[in-house]
Amino acid sequence: MNEHITTILATAMVVGGTLCGFAAGNTDDRYSTWPVYDGSDLELSVDSNGTHFTLWSPEAQAARVFLYDSDRNTPPVDTLDMSRSDRGTWRASVPQQLYGKFYTFSIKYGKHWLAETPGIWAKAAGTNGRRAAIIDLARTDPEGWADDKGPRVGNITDAVLYEMHHRDFSMHPSSGIVHKGKFLAMTEPNTVNDYGDKTGIDHLKELGVTHVHILPSYDYNSVDEANLPANQYNWGYDPYNYNAPEGSYSTDPADPAVRVREMKEMIKALHDAGIGVVMDVVYNHTADNDNSNFSLTAPGYFYRHRPDGSYSDASGCGNETASERRQMGDFIVNSVKYWADEYHIDGFRFDLMAIHDTETMNRVAAELKKINPSIFVYGEGWTAGDSPLPVERRALKENVSKMDGIAVFSDDIRDAVKGHYSSAEDRGFATGKPGLEETVKIGIVASTAHPQVDYVKGNNSKFAYAASPGMIINYVSCHDDLTLTDKLAKSMPGSTEADRQRAARLAQTIVFTSQGTPFMFAGEEVFRDKKGVHNSYKSPDSINAIDWNLKHTNAEQFDYYRELIALRKAHPAFRMTTAEDIARNIIFDNTDIPNLVSYSIKNNANGDEWKEIKLVFNGSAEAREVNVPEGDWTIIARDGRIKATGLGTTRGGRLTVEPTSALIIARSK
Repeated sequence: MNEHITTILATAMVVGGTLCGFAAGNTDDRYSTWPVYDGSDLELSVDSNGTHFTLWSPEAQAARVFLYDSDRNTPPVDTLDMSRSDRGTWRASVPQQLYGKFYTFSIKYGKHWLAETPGIWAKAAGTNGRRAAIIDLARTDPEGWADDKGPRVGNITDAVLYEMHHRDFSMHPSSGIVHKGKFLAMTEPNTVNDYGDKTGIDHLKELGVTHVHILPSYDYNSVDEANLPANQYNWGYDPYNYNAPEGSYSTDPADPAVRVREMKEMIKALHDAGIGVVMDVVYNHTADNDNSNFSLTAPGYFYRHRPDGSYSDASGCGNETASERRQMGDFIVNSVKYWADEYHIDGFRFDLMAIHDTETMNRVAAELKKINPSIFVYGEGWTAGDSPLPVERRALKENVSKMDGIAVFSDDIRDAVKGHYSSAEDRGFATGKPGLEETVKIGIVASTAHPQVDYVKGNNSKFAYAASPGMIINYVSCHDDLTLTDKLAKSMPGSTEADRQRAARLAQTIVFTSQGTPFMFAGEEVFRDKKGVHNSYKSPDSINAIDWNLKHTNAEQFDYYRELIALRKAHPAFRMTTAEDIARNIIFDNTDIPNLVSYSIKNNANGDEWKEIKLVFNGSAEAREVNVPEGDWTIIARDGRIKATGLGTTRGGRLTVEPTSALIIARSK
């Protein structure tokens, strides 16, 4: 994510002239001797005997809890001295159930008391998350929550992922949504744009996606919840409290229970609509360094460092966490388990996942499957910089076969289809650039081994790194970089909007018919743009908000996406689950024509009703002719149009594939 490169790096907190988070010369060996605490009572528990605080801080000389009546701007009403306990913990208890109170911790480290922190396990928080809150989580459950379930998914390849940001989706005046920029925006039925077209949750149902992937919704650092009229915007990749919802998306950030309840209401509304919820998580770095909740709890432990004691920075944000250390790895595993259990989250997308080690990611997937067999995990199989973690241990896309139940984004299909992400002007297969045919084929087979695919000719990957299609997420655009609309505008100078929409249809047709799991960016189905801004992580709503009146202006584009999704969902041939099935059932035609890829999916693949599906992608600006065996074919897509149930019929023979378009035909015998 590009904001990793441009975000303002946190400044170190200096205490007594020394960097309190880490001292030069410390090594991983030092931390291997630290005790690990795996109890379920970090850092707060309330029962019939009272309220209990447990803080893991093995090197603290002392620790205490401050209790408050309100979430900010008030002195503590009590201070509890904590006692050293087992496995590196400190404990304090009171006989009362302190519901409604707020608390922070402080540890004595060396000769100094460090700044107050809500700890790393705050599950509820007040304004800006500076004080943790004591609430009864059971009282935040919406009606029917006990029976709430997301969609059941046999395999991740059955999912259709739709990446969205809360503000992008609902802020524009044309959204017709009352709770703009809030969790509750997704709970409003019957919202329409100025022309009466469906928006909000009804739009998602009409489009047909199976899951929304929501950008960070935990409590992040960059938006001042006490000054929301300032209309601040951020993607949220600057974590503060990992286990509490973001206050700016609630109707009352000062009330800790409100943000919890409203996020649950959003999830339940989506589940009731048959749509799952994927949570974007950012465990790879924190918004601050020495002043982070991690550093104020156990200085040095949770991060990797360089030999000189400085923070290593594979995130590009000033630090990187150390998942290979057991207490940090446990934190990640237990945090996602908490979200899955308490909030019924259906999937997790890991930001810069390759900063984490493969062992931790395997634990994440295995533990989540115990909670929900339909849950899935995917992430970015790369880092933003180098790391002390050995390459063979990183959760890189090249190492995805070492991870069971984990998928990675395919930059192969992304850069081949639309042009390289780092160059706005670079064209791709769908916009007329020759020489990318083999890389497109790599995408089609989901980076699995195939006898007709030559990985040596691939632009990004030089070997088949995926053991199954369930390990690959296919996409051409996301919140990072230019939207597909803006990319096409910059790489196709002199083109008409109709030309660019045609290229977008071809690009997404390749994605949605390829093996693996399709992923799209919210609003591209209405040809949404961001006015050419590629890294809009803190740009205003005028850049980021989706203009829903575009659904009327670009109705044909929306209909194309809707039919494309319906086609994929109706036909399991596009959703094979093993590399062996892909190698056996996908047959590429021997064509040496630039910007042309032609292949068949045969043998009623994956139990499909169609015996054979012929797909031809023509990325050139000229029509091409292909030979198709004679038979009773149904035309599914042709000349920029698509219909899942068929546009007509053909007997095959020599067929024309119009410029910048896909030809899809199918036969049952």
